Amino acid sequence: MKTRLDLWRVLAATVTTSAVVLAGAAVPVTAQADEPPNLVANGAFEPGVHDQWWGITDADVTDGELCLDVPAVERFGNFVALGLTAGESYLFGFTAHGEPGTDGLEARVQSDGAAGPEVFDVRETFAVEPEPQDYEWGFTASGDAQRVQFELAGAQPAGGLCLTDVHVTPLAHLAQNPTFDGLEPWWTTANLALAETGGRMCGTVPAGGNQWDVILGQSGIALEPGSSYTVTLTASAPPGTTGRILVPRPGADWPPLFSADVALDGTFTQTFEVDAAADTQLQLQVGGNAAELELCLDLFSLTTGGTVPEFEHETGPRVRVNQVGYLPDGPKRATVVTDATEPLPWELHDATGAVVATGTTEPAGTDASAGLDVHTVDLGDVAATGEGFRLVADGEESYPFAISATVYDTLRTDALGIYYTQRSGTEIVPVVVDGVEEKAEHARPAGHVDAPGDGVNQGDVDLPCLPPTGAVDANGAPQLGADDHYGVDGWACPDGYVRDVSGGWYDAGDHGKYVVNAGISVYQLLSAYERSLHAGTVESGALGDGTLVIPERGNDVPDVLDEVRHELEFMLAMQVPRGTTMTIDGESFDAGGLVHHKVHDIAWTGLNLLPSEDPQPRYLHRPSTAATLNLAAAAAQGARLYEPYDAGFADDLRRAAKRAWVAAAAHPEIYAPNTNVIDPNPGGGPYDDTDVTDERYWAAAQLYLTTGGQRYADAVLGSPLHVGGAREDVWKPTGFDWGWTAPAARLDLATVPSTLPGRADVVASVVAAADGYVAIQQSQPFGLPYAPEGGYAWGSTHQVLNNAVVVATAYDLTGDQAYRDAALEAADYVLGRNAINNSYVKGYGTYFSQRMHNRWMASADRLPPHPDGMLSGGPNSALDDPVSRAALEGCAPQTCYIDHVDAWSTNEMTINWNSALAWYASWADDMASVAPDAWEPPTPTCEVGYTVHGTWPGGFVSQLWVTNLGPGARDGWELGWRFDGDQRVVGLWGGEAVQDGAAVTVTNEPWNARLADPGARGGSTVTLGFVGAARTGTDHVPDAFTLDGMWCATA
Repeated sequence: MKTRLDLWRVLAATVTTSAVVLAGAAVPVTAQADEPPNLVANGAFEPGVHDQWWGITDADVTDGELCLDVPAVERFGNFVALGLTAGESYLFGFTAHGEPGTDGLEARVQSDGAAGPEVFDVRETFAVEPEPQDYEWGFTASGDAQRVQFELAGAQPAGGLCLTDVHVTPLAHLAQNPTFDGLEPWWTTANLALAETGGRMCGTVPAGGNQWDVILGQSGIALEPGSSYTVTLTASAPPGTTGRILVPRPGADWPPLFSADVALDGTFTQTFEVDAAADTQLQLQVGGNAAELELCLDLFSLTTGGTVPEFEHETGPRVRVNQVGYLPDGPKRATVVTDATEPLPWELHDATGAVVATGTTEPAGTDASAGLDVHTVDLGDVAATGEGFRLVADGEESYPFAISATVYDTLRTDALGIYYTQRSGTEIVPVVVDGVEEKAEHARPAGHVDAPGDGVNQGDVDLPCLPPTGAVDANGAPQLGADDHYGVDGWACPDGYVRDVSGGWYDAGDHGKYVVNAGISVYQLLSAYERSLHAGTVESGALGDGTLVIPERGNDVPDVLDEVRHELEFMLAMQVPRGTTMTIDGESFDAGGLVHHKVHDIAWTGLNLLPSEDPQPRYLHRPSTAATLNLAAAAAQGARLYEPYDAGFADDLRRAAKRAWVAAAAHPEIYAPNTNVIDPNPGGGPYDDTDVTDERYWAAAQLYLTTGGQRYADAVLGSPLHVGGAREDVWKPTGFDWGWTAPAARLDLATVPSTLPGRADVVASVVAAADGYVAIQQSQPFGLPYAPEGGYAWGSTHQVLNNAVVVATAYDLTGDQAYRDAALEAADYVLGRNAINNSYVKGYGTYFSQRMHNRWMASADRLPPHPDGMLSGGPNSALDDPVSRAALEGCAPQTCYIDHVDAWSTNEMTINWNSALAWYASWADDMASVAPDAWEPPTPTCEVGYTVHGTWPGGFVSQLWVTNLGPGARDGWELGWRFDGDQRVVGLWGGEAVQDGAAVTVTNEPWNARLADPGARGGSTVTLGFVGAARTGTDHVPDAFTLDGMWCATA
């Protein structure tokens, strides 16, 4: 007979181990317990305590609360025997509070010392805080320890201690035979054979598959709603081996009643509550590990009672800063969490501790988004630079930060560099840079490169459509098909139809690939590159060849274009070839030009699964109008940017974009359904969208900017989302993303050179939107341009950044320093200046997100880590996943976040969230390289020459040359300028002049209305002249000119 493992003594306090499971959890915490009998006589301290307790009197008790001065009172105890049975499990606990920080207090379940040598079943030291907190420990009774006693002589510092509800309660084992005296009543899947070995239950776990492919379980587990239960596992396996403890929810695949991913080479314990009555199972899922392994089990128990951890953020110092740092010539603001109502003094310390600046805070009241009272600090006048600065205020010292022009140097390349590690169909190999091997820790085999059915790595080569009647997953379970997703006759492909859609990027923390999320991601990375071509304030070469750690570096193509090409080629492969007849919504037609919405597994996979290990069958899903327009937009944008480097690829992109535009026009209402409500196990996200007006506007804009075609211009100008349209206000509080792409159209129409009529109005709309976001930012004590009604949305960090992108673009367009400062300050929130003092960018700051939800990164020790520069989705008020909901219910919007691998609604990563960071970081690093007063306007579309041919007292004569620089011709034009003095146009030839004060506007004559494209036949220049009058001054040359409202270069 093997010795029973004392599970509770191994674990000590439940709260302590719980803090390991939910990183950052505070202890002790609120108890949620059943109502078993309390074996401590008068543990509630009712009158007459001397009948059960020694060392205390009724005078020490008020309303059931015992309060003592410690260590003046050295000890007290209960002299009534508990009646514990040897070998049975119990919980010992109480509620306590006292002087803050009082430590050295000891709680015991022990033998009667007068009867012989002392025996301790529990002997735990604890500390108290001012607010009452619950303490609880589990133990297995020896049979000799039958008394409760408190030793207080070691209390430090001296102070008051108050206790209530001292209890010892029996625990009921819901899982029978937890220490494995034989296997019954446990069961296993057929691929797991366990046998007793050296007093333990051991067996061989096969390699690969999903976690749920290999299970040890016990049925007949009866749970009650509102009750708490404690699960404990002690096992041994090779380091890095992981598994999942699961208590299924009857009748539902997900979410379960409880789940926890655990290491199988130690002891794990956690207490949880259930929200519904259930007759269920206790499972240990151990599949999905890379190699075959030996597993041994000592204990797997489920008992009643225990302490449910109440999650608290580890917020660190109350002084919140951008943990990366600030640009020397940028804004430098911080936020102090404090209930002080008057200004507080602050000091800025350098790395040596020397004070380099002082000032006072500005009270800002209560920030509802954070649920905190705060002050703000402005360090804008600080001239010192360097590393290791700390801001000190209200007795707190911030995390260290830099004031340096280099704070964003690596963030630009890291944010762009994460896409290499997201590649599908490509082996991730180390890259040698200057003789040093980089990315070695991210190496992994290529994922999804086989044809269906070829081994464990179910690939994307020759991939078929989702069958109408469904398919069987890797575990032999039937899954829903196209008829279930789209309705009967909702979609059918021709026999033998397959596509090679290997390649591209994995979308997020799963193995799916989605065209609509690809589109916005491609757009922002290409936009970051295109900005470097047209904005006036850029760091030359920062996005050129050799700037990213990817295998293609050194091929004379900008690395960002090399990386994005992987995704564009995937998107091209998702386009249906010409002549392919499909049935969609009951109609059969040539679906050529349409684009498949997505590709992913038939059913969800679990964590700890490399792409190369994915066993699930994969299928193409029905084309959608949204996906088709995404390809049209992304391919059109790519066509103009790849032209200098690969004209053939650019032509392929251009043709695909035009085909997609035509197909979307022919089939404008093929929508992707919300498969989350249709299919209990869809295997991928829906990315559903039933309004594609924004995608159509965006696609038209990109096609116009690339081709100059009139039909695309007409589509832009006629869109209800364009300036002057019925829905022209496209600027939402939550910014833009895959589901709302209209701002992407507006931003590029404003920044990419063109001769679109009314382009100046487009620019004005971007600037007005920036004003709106700046106004929001100024109302937020943490300095973010984000305050949506109803709480923070899924992926809120990238929405903050995309709002900052709009403000940054306004700076590019105008040179107004206020927009530069506002856009730079927006990064503070993402990089740590927030309610929970957390940087949401892996590897950046002192305290940063690093446990993002991902199947094949960092969810087990054997997997590659998340790369530095990866952005977490951040606070999400909806709390859509069980882990976030259990830990954060009732949270203020900024605090609705937990850095936990299973918190997929607050802590996932996605390619479109990182694309926002990549664009922003590239812009911010450019700001570091160019002084604010060195702003230059964007690429002009016109040039004006101006010459004063002669002057005389009171007058002058001037000649102008106006040249259209394109791209595209102008049919009708309007030239504008402002005089510096009292000059007036007296007579002008070559146009019609109107003067209002110093402002002059000249419109064309009928005979010179057309200014040809500079690359076409015909005149692209017009000559004007005028006689002017001036009473004062001799300099009659205006400083600047506009053509159709847009700034012109001067010759």
